[in-house]
Amino acid sequence: MKVRDSGMPEQNYWESLFDIAGILNGLEINQEIADAVEVGCGYGTFTLPVARRIRGTLHSFDIEADMVATTLARARDSGVLNVRAAVRDVVASGFDLPPDSVDAVLLFNILHAENPTQLLQAAATVVRPHGRVLAIHWRSDLETPRGPDLSIRPRPEQIVTWGCSVGLAPEKNVLLPPWHFGVVLRRRK
Repeated sequence: MKVRDSGMPEQNYWESLFDIAGILNGLEINQEIADAVEVGCGYGTFTLPVARRIRGTLHSFDIEADMVATTLARARDSGVLNVRAAVRDVVASGFDLPPDSVDAVLLFNILHAENPTQLLQAAATVVRPHGRVLAIHWRSDLETPRGPDLSIRPRPEQIVTWGCSVGLAPEKNVLLPPWHFGVVLRRRK
């Protein structure tokens, strides 16, 4: 499923829009996480920093083959060995991972999809009981230099509602300056 209004700008510009360390700190991405899944790796902007912080494997997926190739090349060139990236439509085909098999699922700038609950349901299936689903998105309460149209940007409370509908419990919302917010959801038993 190609996500609406999700084209990528030039890589250096894209990566200038994020305080990557601040985002990962705000979401508490660290060595407590063994294995994780990332939906929509793009250029690997978050892939490599996340992979360096966790102690297991980061399974990263994108629907665009060139994005996966870029991410894998960057991981290889940086000596990051715990990234497994593949072309995959996770809404249509799932993650090809066993249920309850990862500590965290990252849904970064992707929940403006036409049916975000499908992505959250897929995440809830693969994350372990008490594992976390970590979402970030472009804020809609201020002008941002990128991001989907304001009319389709989710708000934190929408993400919480969608998450609750698939068995995820809200843990915290966090502002992630300069342009994002984050929502941490935890899988119930």
